Amino acid sequence: MASTRVVPFVYLFSLAVASSASGGDWGKAPIQAKEVIEECLDLGGVIATGYETDYFFKGARFAGDSVWMDVNYTFDSLKVPVTLGAWYLNGINDASGPSTGIGSGYDELRLSADAMIGTYAGIDTRLGYTHYLFPEFRSNLLPFGGYGELGLDLARSLGFVDVVFASDYALGGGGTAPRGWYHQLGLEKQFDLTDSLTVVFGSGIAYSDGYYVASGWNHYYATVSLPIELNCRTTLTPYLGYTGATDGMVTDGILFGSVGTPQSDVLHGGVALSISF
Repeated sequence: MASTRVVPFVYLFSLAVASSASGGDWGKAPIQAKEVIEECLDLGGVIATGYETDYFFKGARFAGDSVWMDVNYTFDSLKVPVTLGAWYLNGINDASGPSTGIGSGYDELRLSADAMIGTYAGIDTRLGYTHYLFPEFRSNLLPFGGYGELGLDLARSLGFVDVVFASDYALGGGGTAPRGWYHQLGLEKQFDLTDSLTVVFGSGIAYSDGYYVASGWNHYYATVSLPIELNCRTTLTPYLGYTGATDGMVTDGILFGSVGTPQSDVLHGGVALSISF
């Protein structure tokens, strides 16, 4: 969930506040536009936190109620922009019901590095590496040292809709750590409701080539999010999502340990708060 920052709105809003404040406060010089813009200057860092009713990873439900935190920083001064990040999630409630995941004992730490290598034929291209660790969760399902994954992300705006594609290759590492390809193709459309309120619709389908052992169509999904710009640095984003899999799709048959239930057809939601600096 990436935050959306509307710079023109920030500029006009800041000017309005400055004019209002100085208009009734004699003896003080008006705030200059340059000073206001510098206060909201994005230096490349983002801190985010959030809650979600269900944690899905590549179509499979690993936990119920969960909280997460993300910190990343982008180095723009390099030949290509490079982003380093750390993301951590912890299950806070033991899930129950027909779509139970691993439960409250699950946690996950991601350490990532990626580079925006350029735009080719209008396609934004990003390469990256992510390492997955599980500090508290211990079982024979996943290796103690985690596992790594290479990723390629592509995005292309067609004007009326944005096309996004992700292709990941898991390197394995023991236990049931995945070793194979995962591909996901999606469409996204954004509508600006006001200067500070946006609604984003998304949908897509994924294909697993040995990632979850089996190969075939993995799952399909639909999402709707509502980024709300609280100020030039802070965005609040509530969202709803649906993850489904028909008979024969890979995630419809995934069974975790003794849980023994399919991981599909779940309506879920959450909220995220991000602050840039």
